[in-house]
Amino acid sequence: MTRNQHRSRPAIRTKTRAPKAAKPGKAVKNEPLALSKQLLEQVLVSLDDDKAEDVVTIELSGKSTIADFMVVASGGSHRHVSAMAEHLCAVVKAAGMRGVAMEGAARADWILIDGGDVIVHLFRPEVREFYGLEKMWGVDMSREAKAAEGARKSR
Repeated sequence: MTRNQHRSRPAIRTKTRAPKAAKPGKAVKNEPLALSKQLLEQVLVSLDDDKAEDVVTIELSGKSTIADFMVVASGGSHRHVSAMAEHLCAVVKAAGMRGVAMEGAARADWILIDGGDVIVHLFRPEVREFYGLEKMWGVDMSREAKAAEGARKSR
């Protein structure tokens, strides 16, 4: 057998190697949402640190191709919503996401942060109630929102 013939044969491995432990920031092959879940966790921690109100997480994987997760949260005022958005953009960029986009910062009624696999909507409470984004994705609303909707319908 010549040297070139030996190299052209496919190698047969009789022993299998143990899977390597995943490095931080790297997805595990068997879990395609691993990176998205890590980013989601960082987003939720940031929102909690910034005292976001009524935080709702919606899993979009299997429902839509725009992202794996959507997070909807409220802030008490324009300034609160704007500050949460600025801080959240810094957190998402620090997590290694490129091209993080933020829309609506000028008015700070509804700010959209596109973090790739995680999309975040930050609202003032009145604007959030008006648009009812959670309702569109089939998420049960909070008791307060249901009571307000019931009161509005009875008028």
